[in-house]
Amino acid sequence: MPQFLFDGLKVIDCATVIAAPAAAMMLGDFGADVIKIEQPGSGDMLRMLSDISTTPDAGNDWFWQLDGRNKRSLALNLKDPQGKAILQRLITEADVFITNQPHPVRESLGLTYEELKLLNPRLIYASLTAYGEQGPERNRKGFDQLAYWARSGLMDLMREPGTMPSQALPGMGDHPTGVAIYAGIVTALLQRQRTGEGGMVQTSLLANGLWSAAGVAQGAMAGGDMPAYRETNRVYLPTLRPYQTQDGRWLQFNMIRDEELLSLALAAMEALHLLADERFSDFETMRVNREAFGAEVQAIIETKTAATWMGIFESFGVPINLVAVVEDTLNDEQIRINKMAVEPTDKGVRSPWIINHPIKITSVPQVGPRRAPELSEHAHQILSELGYTADEIALLQKKQII
Repeated sequence: MPQFLFDGLKVIDCATVIAAPAAAMMLGDFGADVIKIEQPGSGDMLRMLSDISTTPDAGNDWFWQLDGRNKRSLALNLKDPQGKAILQRLITEADVFITNQPHPVRESLGLTYEELKLLNPRLIYASLTAYGEQGPERNRKGFDQLAYWARSGLMDLMREPGTMPSQALPGMGDHPTGVAIYAGIVTALLQRQRTGEGGMVQTSLLANGLWSAAGVAQGAMAGGDMPAYRETNRVYLPTLRPYQTQDGRWLQFNMIRDEELLSLALAAMEALHLLADERFSDFETMRVNREAFGAEVQAIIETKTAATWMGIFESFGVPINLVAVVEDTLNDEQIRINKMAVEPTDKGVRSPWIINHPIKITSVPQVGPRRAPELSEHAHQILSELGYTADEIALLQKKQII
């Protein structure tokens, strides 16, 4: 019996940066042999993301360890015919090939699905694009802050009316898109198990951004009155707006959905007198006068600290939530108990905790996390497995093909 679900599954990660490599990492987390193909010299840009100004500087390559874990690395010059031949040999033995290279690059290198399925009809070919496989934007380049966040409409929707749109976090669209790629690959593997046939998995950052925005975007597509929607939501309903506490933290009232819970919340705040105000006597009048009601509640909430309020609301059984800051995750017991972040057993991982992908199956054990590889760390090992001799490998290195 194999130790892990995907033991023996061979995966070629011929992709860059986050979403597609994250899908390969997930397969590696369940035991697949993932070979990361990188360009000689600098390797995948993912190796450098821990050092850019929009990510926290921790003095280590935490972003690479996050998404590059449980892989083997081979730097390969694909512009050289010998480098291309090595990749083709790997593909003939592979189960899954993952790429997010632009279509013109795939075509110039002979890495389209139509070409690779001739080498290996059982191959699962996973393609990630920015804007989709077809249409006028087929060859348009983009990453998640553009295609997922801006192009889908999320960037416009996720802001207070009249304020400037905010940029997304690094990888905010990439990581959920990686889960979608993984799901597509696993679905295609099940289909291959039943039919013996390979196939092409495809998704895009735009498709995943639109899916994330579907709770509003579907309404727009269904003919919804969007000007009315925007005007109605110009001012938050009293239970949908956040409230700031004395110590600068924020509370989320979103679970207060009926008059009984609202009365409990007001009792906890010693503010039942607000219900005697004719502007707030029921949910409907409160909705009309929501700005004034919100101001009254804010004036009360800002008199105490977040911890004090959370204790009070808990004692009343009121489901108020504290808006977390990411620093809170360092000591979040709920995250640790549920293995949303795990302590690496590999001492080569310099981060004390690694965030896990969100898929958990009680009957399927997970690998590692094992240290993400140095650039081309496994070149000799991988090429030896393909049948190359030590002299042939040395010559390939001398020619800077690997």
